[in-house]
Amino acid sequence: MNNISHLVKSEDLNHHGTLFAGKVAEWFVEATYIEANLAYKHPENLVCLKIHGLKFVKPIKSGSIVNIETSLAYTGQTSIMVYGKIYNALKPEDVMAEGFVTFISVDEEGKKQPHNIKFVPQTEEEKVIYQKALELRKSELGQ
Repeated sequence: MNNISHLVKSEDLNHHGTLFAGKVAEWFVEATYIEANLAYKHPENLVCLKIHGLKFVKPIKSGSIVNIETSLAYTGQTSIMVYGKIYNALKPEDVMAEGFVTFISVDEEGKKQPHNIKFVPQTEEEKVIYQKALELRKSELGQ
């Protein structure tokens, strides 16, 4: 599990005066990439495949300090799915956005390759996140 903090500044805002979704996505992918790389340890072989299920729960205002908490959610043979949750640093129960990002391990030519990471959920929270990841994968595969 990893945790990254950001201060929401005026240049991060959209025309509504709240945190721009594109900035959230940038921070979200960066945080989940770090989580995946902490497990994989080969940044040169990891690429982002998909941001899925990124859901905005409430607007984020200027001056807010947000934390992005990440954890492994699922590993396939070549894929690493990471869960991320964005919340108010001063009120951790105040979740503002959450979702998943999948990364793929590739060789020097950009072809998929096994990463040899086996994620087995241990805690109750990990089991819940793992189950959500399985449901997301199942729905995306049309099963």
